Amino acid sequence: MAARNAIAIVALAAIQVAALTPAGPWLAASNPRPGSAPGSGISANTTIKTYNLSVPIDHFHNETKYEPHSDGYFNLRYMVDTSHYQEGGPVIILHSGEADIEGRLSYLEHGIAKILAKATGGVGIVLEHRYYGQSWPTNETDTKSYRFLTTDQALADTAYFAKNLKVPGLEQHNLTAPGTPHILYGGSYAGGFVALARKLYPDVFWGAISSSGVTAVIDDFWQYTEAARHFSPGDCSPTIQKLTDVIDKQLLSGDKKREDEIKSLFGLRDLWNDEFASLLMQAQGSLQDTNWIPAKDDTGFGTFCAVVSSDAAVFASTAHLRQRVRTAVQNAGYAAEPLTSRMLNLIGFVRNMVKKQLRESGCKKASRECLSARFATDDPRHDWSRSWLYQTCTEWGYFLNGASTPKDRLSMISRALGLEYSSYGCKLSFNITTRPDINIINKHGGFNFSYPRVAFIDGKQDPWRAAGTHAIGQPGRESTPLEPFELIDWGVHHWDEYGLSEDDEEPGLPPQQVVDIQRKEVEIVKHWLKEFKALHARSEDDVEL
Repeated sequence: MAARNAIAIVALAAIQVAALTPAGPWLAASNPRPGSAPGSGISANTTIKTYNLSVPIDHFHNETKYEPHSDGYFNLRYMVDTSHYQEGGPVIILHSGEADIEGRLSYLEHGIAKILAKATGGVGIVLEHRYYGQSWPTNETDTKSYRFLTTDQALADTAYFAKNLKVPGLEQHNLTAPGTPHILYGGSYAGGFVALARKLYPDVFWGAISSSGVTAVIDDFWQYTEAARHFSPGDCSPTIQKLTDVIDKQLLSGDKKREDEIKSLFGLRDLWNDEFASLLMQAQGSLQDTNWIPAKDDTGFGTFCAVVSSDAAVFASTAHLRQRVRTAVQNAGYAAEPLTSRMLNLIGFVRNMVKKQLRESGCKKASRECLSARFATDDPRHDWSRSWLYQTCTEWGYFLNGASTPKDRLSMISRALGLEYSSYGCKLSFNITTRPDINIINKHGGFNFSYPRVAFIDGKQDPWRAAGTHAIGQPGRESTPLEPFELIDWGVHHWDEYGLSEDDEEPGLPPQQVVDIQRKEVEIVKHWLKEFKALHARSEDDVEL
């Protein structure tokens, strides 16, 4: 990828909000008939093996949107750990969502998949999503070739997998659904996905745990920063809101001179207003990557808050801007508030961030050519980011913007950032100019999604809470064994999914709230399995009669 395009893609990714884990390189898969075959993986754990199950490319030959239809098959990759299996145990399927299975391997080695499998005598599996990792139905990445990348097709893959599962070494056991209870687990997009799988295929999947699950699709996703508004440390949230208001008073004034002045303070005068606004919000995106495991913790949001909340000047390189910044603060109506130093600190933070991006990309062009997504070129590689972009363009949305923030509050993101720029990748990569059909997902319940044996687990401080059943402002629910509903106090993005490797172990970890929720999840699954056994015992009695 060219240097200019590399950083433009960074700009594009920053406004395309997603809970993503970068996947490894794509390797083409052939299209054999149904069966189980060895796959490739990188696990050093000898108890974890990788296989492929050949599944149909097209499950819905009666739907015109998939024309021309395909009778072919492709390899759906999965990792299996049978080390905890005891006869009669369940199958625990952790869905990889928008990442390849290597990106979820740790959950099978020492995370929630291992915890649940070990506690129940089950088989632990990580299942890959079509069009991610090595599970590609087609060799092309043009828009037409992506027609088979829909949530419905991927859900049908998962059901087909459960009904045709084969685990080498356990051939003597029938591990297929519905004879064996299959329990799904997913985090983030995969969390919403497994909730849908349980509801749409209730005869296949006995239960599902949705962690930070996104059941409500929002295309103009201003709500993403509500977690930062409510839960930022110290004085960070009100500071961000006021500084954003200072910027918007200039940026949206309709006065070109004032617009240029505020952008020039950041060294970004050449950027269009929405491009400039998208750069300003990048630091807030790191809140979701706050993690209780020190090796995985992204401290970017905490650092950002510490910098912008300080009344002491942090950057020597912004001292010469003080009078100009003081004027901007006064003109915005904040003369009585100590915002000048804080604005200088925001300017210094953004300037350093941009300088680092330019240095790492090697871009030597004019700043706008380097930093604007409008100068990106389409990258047709088989890659998680392209597949997830397509899903957001067609069904899932989540385009971060400030323009839709209600007028009754100060915005956490500049209102100059609107849907046109935040969805720009859809036009660039797929020539999609219409908004996604969010009803495809929302018709199943959205914020009110509810179904027996679907557990919703969320972190109180998680930005993605805004797109699920625990969204701030939604009515609370009673948590029951049939429909568990748990909010992790001081928890962020699918914190319960993580576990500790031997290298990460230290006193005090996991934190108590994670220990407690993982213990509850074990209890939940055990309760569901008792129901399964009781139901099947009654069925056997009926047959004998």
